[in-house]
Amino acid sequence: MNTNPLATKVLCFGDSNTWGYQPLSEMRYPVDVRWTGLLQSLLGDDYSVIEEGLNGRTTNIDDPDFPGRNGLMYFFPCIKTHNPIDIIILMLGTNDTKHQFHRTPQEIAMGINDLLYEISIFARDWNQDYPQVLLLAPPLVDESVEGAREKFAGAAEKSAQLPKLYQRLAEQNDALFLDVSQWVKPSRKDGIHLEPADHRTIAEHLAKEILNPNIFFG
Repeated sequence: MNTNPLATKVLCFGDSNTWGYQPLSEMRYPVDVRWTGLLQSLLGDDYSVIEEGLNGRTTNIDDPDFPGRNGLMYFFPCIKTHNPIDIIILMLGTNDTKHQFHRTPQEIAMGINDLLYEISIFARDWNQDYPQVLLLAPPLVDESVEGAREKFAGAAEKSAQLPKLYQRLAEQNDALFLDVSQWVKPSRKDGIHLEPADHRTIAEHLAKEILNPNIFFG
């Protein structure tokens, strides 16, 4: 844990690919493998990366099979717990594409918009200004893999439409947008989760953006 009281606080809010779920194993990658832990290493002690990933988390809907996965319901106490926050990295939407929810890409994007609204109302940095927001479009779903094909029927097409919708939301909310699906692909083991090399790729891209003085402050 970073104990530097002056460190720039980076809150990472997401689902199992933020938590660090190992494909098929139901285990968690070690901190030095998952992208959040790698991001902390790459940014150094001037930054404090806060991991807020949860398996099965949605943007703003309840999952009857897994209580507590509604991202919107948890986001308010999460923000209040960690305020003041300098940077919020938001990567959600994959679980919303599950067949059981019957959500359109536009409805998923509106779920993200609800979270962005929560940030604008409740999140503040040390100067009582809005934190900088980095909105990530998640990796695409690979329906050709057994398991994903059943739970995520139709998700490949839906997830492919999310980057354009998320980019528009980022522009409307003065946030930075990045498309993770341009960097990584889900594991062939389950079609949803990421391999270690993909976690490193995400961390390296994010660190490059955050350390760019023309984009983020330090």
